[in-house]
Amino acid sequence: MDKPVEMFDRDHEWAALSRFVTDPEPGATLGVVSGRRRQGKTFLLGAVCQAAGGFYFGATEATDAESLRRMGQALTEHVRPPSPYHFARWSEAVDVLLSLGRERPVPVVIDEFPYLARANPELPSVIQEALRPLRPQRTASRTRLLLCGSALSFMGRLLAGNAPLRGRAGLELVVRPLDHRLAARFWDITDPHLALRVNAVVGGTPAYRREFARGDSPTGPDDFDAWVVRTVLNPETPLFREARYLLAEEPDLRDTALYLSVLAAVAEGNTTRGGMAGYLERKATDVAHPITVLEDAGLLRREADVFRDNRPTYRIAEPLIAFHHAVMRPVWPQLERPGAAPRVWRASGRRFLSNVLGPHFEQVCRDWALHHADPDVLGGLPARSGHGVVHDPRARASHEVDVAVVGVADGSARAPLLAVGEAKWNDVMGLGHLERLRHVHEVVTRAGRYDTRDTRLLFFSGAGFNDALREAARRDPSRVVLVDLPTLYGVG
Repeated sequence: MDKPVEMFDRDHEWAALSRFVTDPEPGATLGVVSGRRRQGKTFLLGAVCQAAGGFYFGATEATDAESLRRMGQALTEHVRPPSPYHFARWSEAVDVLLSLGRERPVPVVIDEFPYLARANPELPSVIQEALRPLRPQRTASRTRLLLCGSALSFMGRLLAGNAPLRGRAGLELVVRPLDHRLAARFWDITDPHLALRVNAVVGGTPAYRREFARGDSPTGPDDFDAWVVRTVLNPETPLFREARYLLAEEPDLRDTALYLSVLAAVAEGNTTRGGMAGYLERKATDVAHPITVLEDAGLLRREADVFRDNRPTYRIAEPLIAFHHAVMRPVWPQLERPGAAPRVWRASGRRFLSNVLGPHFEQVCRDWALHHADPDVLGGLPARSGHGVVHDPRARASHEVDVAVVGVADGSARAPLLAVGEAKWNDVMGLGHLERLRHVHEVVTRAGRYDTRDTRLLFFSGAGFNDALREAARRDPSRVVLVDLPTLYGVG
């Protein structure tokens, strides 16, 4: 199938869906598509149905009877049978969906499937029964049934454990936000410095440019502040309240105030469970459940410490939510007043730099090391990239490592520590940073957990490097690696 010309990227997702829906093999098959809201899943699946002559049904929050009636109306309009469809139960509707693929492979999409399943929890079991291997309605069909949903916690359970549909799906596709490089292209930004600042605010969610900002993109570095004021901080735009709506739309987040407070704690730099509990003035056990729920919803990301087991930290997964809690939520009453945004933004520079831009830059550096860096630069293929805290027992001190890249262990040998790195958005890096990383490398070597014989020292900077550090990198290019913004973005 030809991808629509107006669809930006999504080449991998389109290819996976194309293979699935055009598979000529007999027998109806099931696919599951999930992803956070605003990522373009509906546009993607609607385009698939249009390209392949399929059937699309978008579920809404409704009673079971109303949803069945809407399904009957939609199928009647699509099939145009001699008499309209009136379904008494979902098993009848599913069999009609299977009948659509009697003559050829046909995509059948049920979007926002969690709405239907919440109204009728037996629906996954109904679909399981309809897709029994030897059932005639299944074997005579080549319907490619795609269940789609934005409720990540629900969609994650759909194929897990003892769930009815476990083992039934032939496709499990997650539609993720655009990474920092694709996001820069999508926003038509060629300046890496500007691209990363915009990415720290709105991330890689496609809808935030096209629908929410109405195509408004900064015209250049000098337009960034004005762009923030006229879009994200503007009460007249959907972006202004989007972070709040993302929480309200998650079905498993019932006590919204508690979840907002947990996210606020993380935005303030309290990234451990104990730190969050202290911020909320509660016991650590009291925040365990909301942390898990936010993780399942894709709003919090758990990051293991590369150097210390059982010491995870948590990061807000959606940049717009991090920006909201760091910059907007503390002064919300002011922002709601017309014309207050310029004044608020001028006074928020330090919070934006320390609580939003700095942490986001570090995360982009970790993502670059894992997904974009040439293995030759790192000395091997990375297995994981993260951060960590190195404890130095001799000096009775601890050292934070912004980027730590671990390679693949060879048999029973220790895993190689491919690289340790430091990321500074606003600092020109020099020999002091080099000496610090060399010391960290020595401490990690003494600990003996990783093979550190070929560990690279990575330096990430948004402000550049001084001549002394550049000379050190020239003298020892296999050990000292400088990564600037053009390198992060694959330009220049």
